Amino acid sequence: MASGGVKLNSASITILCWITILGFAQCQKIPSLQIMPAASVQRKPVGNSLLLTCRPDVPDSTLISDLRWSDSRNMTIPPKATKYYYPQFDSKGRKLPAKAGQSSPPIYTESIAGGQALALLFNSLQESMAGVYYCAASYSVTEQLAASVLVETYVAITWKDAPEDQRPILGEDYIVRCEVYANPPATVDWLRDGDPIKSSGRYVIENRGLLIRNVSESDDGLYTCRAAVISTGELAKRVIRVEVQIKPEVQQLPTVLNAVEGQSFSYLCNATGKPVPEFQWIKKSTQQNVADIDRFSVNALTGQLDISRVEQDDHDTYTCVAKNAAGISESTTKLNVLIRPKIIEFMNITVPEGQEAVLACRAFGRPPPEITFRRYGTTEEYRVGLQVSDDRIVLDMQENAERSETIGNLRISQLDKTDDGLYDCIARNPGDVAYKVGHITVEYKPNFDHLKALPPVYTWEQRPANLSCFAQAIPNATIEWRWNDRRVADLYDINMKIEEQGFRSDLIITPREHRYYTSYKCVATNRLGRDEHVMELREARIPEAVAQAKPRSVSATSMTFDIIPPAFEKGLPITAMSVQYKEEFNPDWNTAMNRTWSPDSPYIVEGLRPQTSYSFRFAARNVVGLGPWSAYVVHSTPKRSEPETPKTLHTPIQEEDEEDDAIVASPYADHFELRWNVPVDNGEPINFYRVKFCPGSKVNGVWTELEGACLEEDITTTTHYEMRDLQADTYYRIELLAHNAIGFSRPAHLLLKTARGIDVVLRVDDRALSSAAVIGIVVGCVLLLLLVIDILCCLIGNLGLLAMMCRRTKRSPSDLGDEEKLGRDDEKQPLNTLPDVGGKMNSSVEFDGRGVQIRSGEIIGKNSAV
Repeated sequence: MASGGVKLNSASITILCWITILGFAQCQKIPSLQIMPAASVQRKPVGNSLLLTCRPDVPDSTLISDLRWSDSRNMTIPPKATKYYYPQFDSKGRKLPAKAGQSSPPIYTESIAGGQALALLFNSLQESMAGVYYCAASYSVTEQLAASVLVETYVAITWKDAPEDQRPILGEDYIVRCEVYANPPATVDWLRDGDPIKSSGRYVIENRGLLIRNVSESDDGLYTCRAAVISTGELAKRVIRVEVQIKPEVQQLPTVLNAVEGQSFSYLCNATGKPVPEFQWIKKSTQQNVADIDRFSVNALTGQLDISRVEQDDHDTYTCVAKNAAGISESTTKLNVLIRPKIIEFMNITVPEGQEAVLACRAFGRPPPEITFRRYGTTEEYRVGLQVSDDRIVLDMQENAERSETIGNLRISQLDKTDDGLYDCIARNPGDVAYKVGHITVEYKPNFDHLKALPPVYTWEQRPANLSCFAQAIPNATIEWRWNDRRVADLYDINMKIEEQGFRSDLIITPREHRYYTSYKCVATNRLGRDEHVMELREARIPEAVAQAKPRSVSATSMTFDIIPPAFEKGLPITAMSVQYKEEFNPDWNTAMNRTWSPDSPYIVEGLRPQTSYSFRFAARNVVGLGPWSAYVVHSTPKRSEPETPKTLHTPIQEEDEEDDAIVASPYADHFELRWNVPVDNGEPINFYRVKFCPGSKVNGVWTELEGACLEEDITTTTHYEMRDLQADTYYRIELLAHNAIGFSRPAHLLLKTARGIDVVLRVDDRALSSAAVIGIVVGCVLLLLLVIDILCCLIGNLGLLAMMCRRTKRSPSDLGDEEKLGRDDEKQPLNTLPDVGGKMNSSVEFDGRGVQIRSGEIIGKNSAV
């Protein structure tokens, strides 16, 4: 044991010695300079910026001095604040020529990390900046430290001539251009739709790009020019859209085109080509582009030639020219100009009411046109002679063949105001149809028919009121205002001001006294007569008190009221209804809450507290102001409870045999979207809805569900639910409930009938039998049950019909006679109670739609008819 202890102590001493030696070695750190990033070669593309940081790694950083950066020629690179540094030699030692006004980005140094490190910055690398850069420093005056890094540059892939859109011509050879510059040089390959293109057949890869021989339309598409520099790992792609162009080809024009003088003319020149060609029309006699001629227009995209008004000089030969980037094509036709009818005279007339009006229309054309008339905006034309629909109107026509003129006269006797308006004169010949609009102005005395239905004018609190008056009259009537049968203009009342606006006159009244609230007369006069109209100015007042307000529906947090508004005068309607409400025992209405509704909106007060009694009062508002508060109501809100029953948003169909649940027909056989309104939550927010639907049927007014076929789901965020995988031509009973923190609402029920499908599955109501079938099954079951009981009674107690029949077959005739006597004597005695062994139980038979149920009852004697 002693020797073992000596060995252990020696090992421990050896370990302690090594730890001491290693610690001493670490304490004696070798001074050096570290350049970050740590890689000895920094390879960057031309144009990028670069930051190199030199940091001393020494035991005592305070002994570092003269920390600097220098280039491969041992020229110190100064800091930015001193001057810019430009390299004088390239990476191969060749002297760079000095350029006047050289603006290359500088290289400079900058002290960072509180002076503990020196950064070398390249703002924008150039090829000339490649080379070795040295970092040097003095440590403890006598020791020199140094580190170096090699900066290499390369030129990134640059697309020299590679347009992204290129358009070859169909049938020609074409080079899809893609020239690339890079240093080191890049290799180029081509892809189409992700597949490589090889030089073979119609495709040849050249230095300038991809040569396509005999271009076809199938060469349309996207081509990828891919450049790669293996030494740098750089990869770039250029997607080039190639769109094959096709030379245009004009569709042959007709030899002659007919146009009518004075009428518009259009013709479409069709041509094929890619891209869509542009069109021109050239007039042969002048070699002029017709787009530059007045009245002519050409749609350069569609080739349509339009002449707004054809003239005789337009008779000429025209050429349609179609051109695109691929070529040019043309076709020629002759334009033949015809003379169409011209209406040379059609005058407006003005005739007093009750007299005869004559509309005369004179037209020219070859051959002389026929003339007729019609009311403007209608399609029915007047015929020559007396009109069947109106015997006041006669049309006559005189034709002058030598002058190629026709005169048509439309005569209207006993002219009426309804005859006033525009009339079309229509002149026709084989060349064309000419139209011109004339006007019959019917003069009549003034009238105020349009003002009689207007309400009185209201004002209040000395606000100016505007009584506007204008009469219907031709010629326009002059307006005169009268007040108490005196001309307002002669009163010189500063509270009355007349403003004339042509045929309209406004009387502006400032009612500073109550006497101004009265009637005013507007008198209109023209040379045919006069008429007058009485206008009334009334003082407007606030509405009267609200007649009645009653709560219609009440929840824990809201009340809906039925409000009977006060009566209002014509022209002074109720504009709003207001309510104030407060807790019942709060005596101060100044602290009450307010709510205002538009008259046609539901009167709902929300945000109430549950189990709280509120006082309400109501008022109506018009343009004058708010009426008095009235219709006081005191009502309490119930306690917080489950939500109200949701209301489904489906229109039920009417069926006589369904009274309890609303029946909705689904337009689909296999699905249905159930929708509902958000019900009142009664003080607690609704957190989900529960939808349950079951297939089934109704038998004798009792709903029967198909066992195990019900589906149930909770809906949390929406108010609709889509029922899927339904059976066609089947009834479904839907139950919808709303839930809050208190519980479920009362369910809303809906009976759904799905549509008939093409493949109708087994229907639920097939399980339900008709009434006759049910009765037949019940009768059969009863008879079978009686037979079973009778057999049991015969075997156990020799009783029942079967036992009696067996005894009769075994007995002699004399015995049968005695039995008959005995039977007659027994019939005179009451029935005796038999023991359980010899009796049988009374049974009831019921059918529940799925099977027969038998229930036992009282004991029946042996001679029972059962």
